[in-house]
Amino acid sequence: MRIGIAGITGRLGALCAEEVVGAQLHLSGGLARKPDALRHIVTDPARLAGCSDVVIDVSSPEATCANAEAFAQARCAWVIGTTGFNAEQEEAIICASRQIPVLRAANFAPGLTMLLDLARQLGAKLPADEYDAEILETHHRQKRDAPSGTALAIGEQFAEGRKVALADVIETDRSGLRGDGAIGFASLRAGQIVGEHSLILTSGTEQITLSHRAFDRRVFAQGAVKAARWLAGKPAGLYGMTEIFGA
Repeated sequence: MRIGIAGITGRLGALCAEEVVGAQLHLSGGLARKPDALRHIVTDPARLAGCSDVVIDVSSPEATCANAEAFAQARCAWVIGTTGFNAEQEEAIICASRQIPVLRAANFAPGLTMLLDLARQLGAKLPADEYDAEILETHHRQKRDAPSGTALAIGEQFAEGRKVALADVIETDRSGLRGDGAIGFASLRAGQIVGEHSLILTSGTEQITLSHRAFDRRVFAQGAVKAARWLAGKPAGLYGMTEIFGA
């Protein structure tokens, strides 16, 4: 199997490349802003897609539309670990999934995948008028987006359990009173923390906390490579990590 890495010069992209080689798979090359012939790094997504069976994309939302077009034309499977898409980029992903297999994940860690499933179950069982929902996430000081894509994924799953749209109940500004049925988010940025996420549910008499803490960014790279191996050869469609880990 030939696996390419979009965003190969980033921290996670470099780890994905190491994991591909460590798993004795063929690293076909990488995609970055600057080419490197010795490392088979190119700037054109079509060139990487042409020599890859699967591309793990941990680049940036801005590259999504060009990547979607190139990978779909080359019939190259696409594993997406990027978050923070706008409407145009979301549509590009959906269009590509009609032609090639696409797997999207806000987080590739197995434990976090299980937490998402549990979040949905808790949302379905614990009523909004009795349990306040808060999601707390902490990351390294260089992280640009807040809330994180993983925190939003937790919120989406919890909201799905409650049969509401996250956009209708999300609260990220805590300067006022808490809204009824709100799903609140808080973000911390400090040091070099890899990633910590907690879903906290509080009633008048008890509190439940689901937490996941990543100690090493490599857990995301290992999950991404596992996703690439699973996705290769699948029919066109949009897939998620729960289908790999069986949640």
